[in-house]
Amino acid sequence: MRSAKVTLIWAALAAVLCVPIVLAAASPLLEWRGPVYILAGFAGIAGLGLILVQPLLIAGYLPGLSTFRGRRVHHWIGATLVAAVVIHVGGLWYTSPPDMIDALSFTSPTPFSPFGVVAMWAIFAVAVLAVLRRKLGPRAWRIVHMTLAAIIVAGVVVHAALVEGAMETVSKLILCALVVAAAMTVMAGVLMRRRRVTPRAR
Repeated sequence: MRSAKVTLIWAALAAVLCVPIVLAAASPLLEWRGPVYILAGFAGIAGLGLILVQPLLIAGYLPGLSTFRGRRVHHWIGATLVAAVVIHVGGLWYTSPPDMIDALSFTSPTPFSPFGVVAMWAIFAVAVLAVLRRKLGPRAWRIVHMTLAAIIVAGVVVHAALVEGAMETVSKLILCALVVAAAMTVMAGVLMRRRRVTPRAR
């Protein structure tokens, strides 16, 4: 019974991550795009999926992974997310430098651009601070990490929701909603645990 539940959870996660990619691959909009642009777009879709996995890993919601292994995978997926962002931004820069300059300078007329740029810098900031984690200390790291994670989730979700591209609308919105739900659930759990262990002020 337990093995069936474990299989079901992993199958559901795989479906949530893979269905948007499969539907996007079938989009007629890709017929007019070059391979670099398509690679950049799918790197963005993959990045959105990785952001869903991250809180599930750190909270231990994915069965079959020990706490230690879950945290190790969390670190590796974080590095993969940074790579996905670099491919996404780099590919878009290659195909249209003026558009990317406008986006990075916050002068783009497209409403989704600033959200993506803010999320990008937040992802890079987490990656840098993760290297300096021991110097920050556990408490400072938790505060900074959670704050930046909230910015990343909000920025990426709004960015993805506003982009009208190859992603199919329903699957995209479902994935975005799950990203928000997972992040909020894990953050709320962390805050509740912190309140329980913090002694009340007299």
